[in-house]
Amino acid sequence: MAYLLLYVDDIILSASFGDLLCSIVASLTAEFSMKDLRLLHHFLGTTVSRSSTGMFLSQWHYILELLEHAGMTGCKPCSTPIDTNAKLSADGPPVANVTDYWALAGALQYLTFTHPDISYAVQQICLYMHDPREPNLALIKRVLRYIKGTLDYGLQLLRSSTCDLVAYSDADWAGCPDTRRSTSGYAIFLGDNLVSWSSKHHHTVSRSSAEAEYRAVANAVAEISWLCQLLQELHFCPRRSFMVFCDDVSAVYLSTNPVQHQRTKHVEIDLHFVRDKVATGEIRVLHLPSTSQYADVFIKGLPTSIFTEFRSSLNVSTPDQCRRSNCGGRWG
Repeated sequence: MAYLLLYVDDIILSASFGDLLCSIVASLTAEFSMKDLRLLHHFLGTTVSRSSTGMFLSQWHYILELLEHAGMTGCKPCSTPIDTNAKLSADGPPVANVTDYWALAGALQYLTFTHPDISYAVQQICLYMHDPREPNLALIKRVLRYIKGTLDYGLQLLRSSTCDLVAYSDADWAGCPDTRRSTSGYAIFLGDNLVSWSSKHHHTVSRSSAEAEYRAVANAVAEISWLCQLLQELHFCPRRSFMVFCDDVSAVYLSTNPVQHQRTKHVEIDLHFVRDKVATGEIRVLHLPSTSQYADVFIKGLPTSIFTEFRSSLNVSTPDQCRRSNCGGRWG
């Protein structure tokens, strides 16, 4: 088995044994002008470090360039990318340089590939791309101060003893002060590794917290279904039904209740989509306490102690921290 990941003229090639890998490289070199850089160490701005426990993905060099571009190489670090106060709104004077705001926001979006812990802050920044205000620019500067203090942090990919898909889903009901729309987020793990995450502003207003939570569950189920299809195309399939953890009891009950209630008819499509997955045994929607809801990182600002704990549970750390804690101990 061999896998080839291609982006324009950059290639990552992996194979089940060395002879097959060499054969493919030789065949490609005969057809195209190529340079074999051997073991993967750098790809599209991401640095890859190997250890006995797995691989560590970091964008430290990209962060340094970003801080230099923003003129914040000497800034004072902060402990979280966003505070716990009220959400951003469209109030305040417009920013003086809109183009620079767009450039910084786009750069931070790319940084979320190895820093999922800033996803919610970046989502809030991008909500106002059409008309950015000074408080939005202040948030960009806070995120830059945060990544200055976490320069050596990155995403750890571990040798995992399990290969099951597990999702954590949560929602912040009516959190936007301007539109009263909700924000949902999910974190999906393949074994001990975070493989997909999202912080998403809803397109419509949810009429209840249960609806907002259920739509968040539906988003996580849709993503986990796509991941399962991708894994099957790669000739690998998890052994068990997939678990989706939610901290809202109403959303858990709705996922298994076949009765269509009057007060839930406006979320009918999401209801049937998730219920079909639950009925066939493909998905299990389970309740867990809010203290273990790691998806909170993607929907709101958290106190430093909780944010630090959840960040570690997402395998975002320094290489030394991950080796000491052995990472991936979320369900123990």
